[in-house]
Amino acid sequence: MNRVLHILNGDSTAYIFAKSNILGDVIVWREMLSEGPLDKDIGSDKFWRIRYSFFENEIDTTRLDYFDRTIKEIIRIENIGNYNEVVLWFEFDLFCQVNLMGLCTYLLKFYRKDIKYSLVCTGKEEGKRSLQTLTDYNPESYQGLLKNSITLSRNNLLFAEQCWNLYVENDKEKFKEFDFDRSYKFSYLQMAINQHLQRFPKQNGLNQIENKILELINFDVLAKKDLIKRLLIWQKKETVYGFGDVQFNMALDKLKAYYTVKNKKYILNEMGKELSS
Repeated sequence: MNRVLHILNGDSTAYIFAKSNILGDVIVWREMLSEGPLDKDIGSDKFWRIRYSFFENEIDTTRLDYFDRTIKEIIRIENIGNYNEVVLWFEFDLFCQVNLMGLCTYLLKFYRKDIKYSLVCTGKEEGKRSLQTLTDYNPESYQGLLKNSITLSRNNLLFAEQCWNLYVENDKEKFKEFDFDRSYKFSYLQMAINQHLQRFPKQNGLNQIENKILELINFDVLAKKDLIKRLLIWQKKETVYGFGDVQFNMALDKLKAYYTVKNKKYILNEMGKELSS
């Protein structure tokens, strides 16, 4: 009997997947490896300690909540020997691609030759102008996505591990020198890394997202929810970050030295005006 494990990129995908009638067990990947400190040895005690601290101090998530929602789910991968096939469901953006690199690296720890590894990764689609996410498809379309999945070899997983190690090192020059397009199985990695390079500081000391936040505050007087909404629209039109409210709120908090809040509206101070001019 063929037993399949599906590892999904998030709860929104899981909601649609549950209605698709696709057979198999499901693990939902609830980490966001594109944010915060990391360790190359994903899944190690040191790795989880680092992530515990990050979520507790930066995301205001208790250790118990992080364990229950994230670690408890991810470590189910250790039982991979119970399956004949593992299917990874991810998307083109930076958020997903970093998680995908980390997951492939983690899978190598429990790699078995008798298991088939497959990847569903949405993005470019004929007839569509914009890149597609998994939530752009209805449940009936998931069968077609699965049918067109890409088989991953051990060498493919090793390449993803190499990319993961580079990402954890986070050396700008090494990013520029390395060919992330070397494996056609991961066709969106290079694009994602190109986007990540925009998170390194520009001449004014701020990165692309931070500069965009100051630009939006300078352009209009906005409440937080309206500011975040405009950032989400901007990233969808002009970037491939794939971030949510959490990431943009973190970026906003880091810029406290450049704005004041009056009547819940954000206004640049003199330092902010100087940087955004």
